[in-house]
Amino acid sequence: MSIVESELETLVGVNESNELEVLNNNALENEAIYILREVAAQFEKPVLLFSGGKDSITLVRLAQKAFFPAKIPFPLMHIDTGHNFPETIAFRDKLVKELGVELIVRNVQDSIDQGKVIEETGKYSSRNMLQTTTLLDAIEEFKFDACIGGARRDEEKARAKERIFSVRDDFGQWDEKNQRPELFDMLNGQIELGQNVRVFPISNWTELDVWSYIQKEDIEIPSIYFAHKRKIFLRDGFIWSAEDDVVFRAEDEKVEERMVRFRTVGDMSCTSAVLSHADTIEKVVGEIRESKISERGARIDDKRSEAAMEKRKQQGYF
Repeated sequence: MSIVESELETLVGVNESNELEVLNNNALENEAIYILREVAAQFEKPVLLFSGGKDSITLVRLAQKAFFPAKIPFPLMHIDTGHNFPETIAFRDKLVKELGVELIVRNVQDSIDQGKVIEETGKYSSRNMLQTTTLLDAIEEFKFDACIGGARRDEEKARAKERIFSVRDDFGQWDEKNQRPELFDMLNGQIELGQNVRVFPISNWTELDVWSYIQKEDIEIPSIYFAHKRKIFLRDGFIWSAEDDVVFRAEDEKVEERMVRFRTVGDMSCTSAVLSHADTIEKVVGEIRESKISERGARIDDKRSEAAMEKRKQQGYF
């Protein structure tokens, strides 16, 4: 068997242990591949927004399949808060090197240094909200007309309102009342001068769908997603936060070492851990099946207000 045939077999291999899940994954995979190909066909300068998290890693695998045997035809871009988990950054660099794709990194710290945004302070300070300015500047710098993201409708109420092709105005803003109909999988990429589109190929996936796909495809992901011993502290009686210099910790918040994993890998200061012994994909999938808490229940910044995410999206957030 040739190397190309071997790689393709790896990419399209199917785990037949659970037929219903496989059929579901295949339908979702086919839809995502169709969307990615439409992006390449309809836009001049697309980019894949890459965080190093499981959703964007899944997008990379889908893009590999969509354009195989050619390389992914657009760059990856990471808006780096400077407060990311080290495991995530190490994985990002390793993956990009292995794939041989272009990686663009733009830093929130530069936006702070330029006086475009102000660093938050205090107990719930985070750089997560500051990413919007850095992202919009990068879109303008490179003249990207389509930004592919890993958002899913099951994550949060504001994201459930999104279309797959979500048009943003020339200020990068999202108007939830001015969404285009997407009937019969017809995706309209026509935009006016200055506008751009956010594209969500896995919008119809759930957290469990993503994990099932990772399991089926045997996709490597950062170790932080699996149970490991870590120094953490309890905040407000229910939030387990990572102990680190970039995370504010009050004197009465005592550090202890526990077995934890992370369901999301955003800014370290706003992503909380969950107590867990799930150290394999199989165990993680089982844990998610039994979970009564949504994935973004572990994101502290979403708890600022009922409409926190919607307000950020209106300002140009992912």
